[in-house]
Amino acid sequence: MTKDGIITTGIEQYQEALRKLQTDNPRTKKELQAIIRRAIGVARKNVVKDAKGVLENDPRHAYKAVRNSVYKQIFGGQINILPNRTRGAATSYIKPHKQRPENARGGNRRTRSMRTMQIDSYEGADRGFILRFQNAGTADRQTRYGNRGSLRARHWFGISSTLQMDTAASKIAEDIETMLQQEFQLI
Repeated sequence: MTKDGIITTGIEQYQEALRKLQTDNPRTKKELQAIIRRAIGVARKNVVKDAKGVLENDPRHAYKAVRNSVYKQIFGGQINILPNRTRGAATSYIKPHKQRPENARGGNRRTRSMRTMQIDSYEGADRGFILRFQNAGTADRQTRYGNRGSLRARHWFGISSTLQMDTAASKIAEDIETMLQQEFQLI
């Protein structure tokens, strides 16, 4: 078929395919967000593995404070440590603690404060502050009973999340390319 001397065979099909692939198309938007959600979910899973490696002994599951989100208005997402300001239900976890008699040398002879018991009752996403302490470190901590030391900054989250988000970005690009190829193979 000719129009003004130009052969237009198949152009309408390609134009329709391109219209379907525009990001303001609800179906395309939903597919792109699903691709992003899958890739960022895998990235979060890998960052959680790294968080478990940083905390060798984590009976109260602080790694659950690593969260991910996919944006609604723009295409993208993020992984971060949950900045939880409110706390969930308290748990009945009791940290193993050996109270020593008053006249024994060394060890912990002080009873636990209410604040210590409260913090020990945090579990899961409520323990995001532990991950932040491990990531950024702490200053030298002093109490009236003595030096409590400091935590060395490990910067594990920035390294792990950047690596995993780069991997997720390449996976998203591959999946979008596959989606485009599938759409144009139907023509």
